[in-house]
Amino acid sequence: RGSRSRHALSGSRSAGTVRATNYAVVGHVEWCDFVRVEQLPLSGEIVHADAHFAEPAGGGAVAAVELARLAGDALFFTALGDDELGARARQRLGELGVTVFASEQRLPQRRALVFLEQGGERTITVLGSRLGPAGAEPLPWQRLAGAAVYFAAGDRAALERARQGRVLVATARALDVLRGSGVAVDVLVRSGRDRGERYEPGWLEPPPRVVVTTLGRDGGYAELAGGGRLEWRAETVADDEVADTYGAGDCFAAGLTWALGSGRELAEALAVAAHCGAACVRRQGPYGSQIAG
Repeated sequence: RGSRSRHALSGSRSAGTVRATNYAVVGHVEWCDFVRVEQLPLSGEIVHADAHFAEPAGGGAVAAVELARLAGDALFFTALGDDELGARARQRLGELGVTVFASEQRLPQRRALVFLEQGGERTITVLGSRLGPAGAEPLPWQRLAGAAVYFAAGDRAALERARQGRVLVATARALDVLRGSGVAVDVLVRSGRDRGERYEPGWLEPPPRVVVTTLGRDGGYAELAGGGRLEWRAETVADDEVADTYGAGDCFAAGLTWALGSGRELAEALAVAAHCGAACVRRQGPYGSQIAG
């Protein structure tokens, strides 16, 4: 393994000597209906949920809430539908400590149906088009200057706005926007077990300074553009502690963004991120939501 104490993103300082002015997410939100079932239905089968709840979620929203928990506040640049669910999403995210800057689209709020199985697996069906933020929208983008930013979704102009941040972390799910943009990403986060997050060297120019690959319970590894590799172990979560896995990867990315923005070296930041992912797995839904039978 590479050194776990010396690798740092260049430009970062020792913990406690620097703090980003803001912590922010540029991304999307979905109104999610969560249903807990014993197992997924087979084709043509009817199953009964033993619990349900609803929350604004999706990768951008979940990361924003986790950042707010860590930092006390988080900025969320997004787009919302111009319907009741869009309004409810804005209100609920505010209750969870997130400052929402959103353009209203003349479209219904994007929704998702999330099956949560016993054992923790989640299966998602998305309804509607992704409403990502557009950089041309008259939002207070200047507040990203010097911030620690996580980019989850948006157009190329929104990505360029996000690059005002002192630290820019991005998900591999945004590769369609990242590729060909010429925007330098500090850290690219991908799942090594999700085909939708595949990344190969050479796909981005300039290359990310660090590519982080998560492997669930097997931890993961980080590869540095200049050579070198860091591995980390996942925080142990006993089977009887697992509520569900929805949002664990997004919380991991938020924890990484917060730790790097707070000046921590990469090895320590990965440990913080792993803890955030494990904490999410122990919660019902991404926020510890109240359930109804």
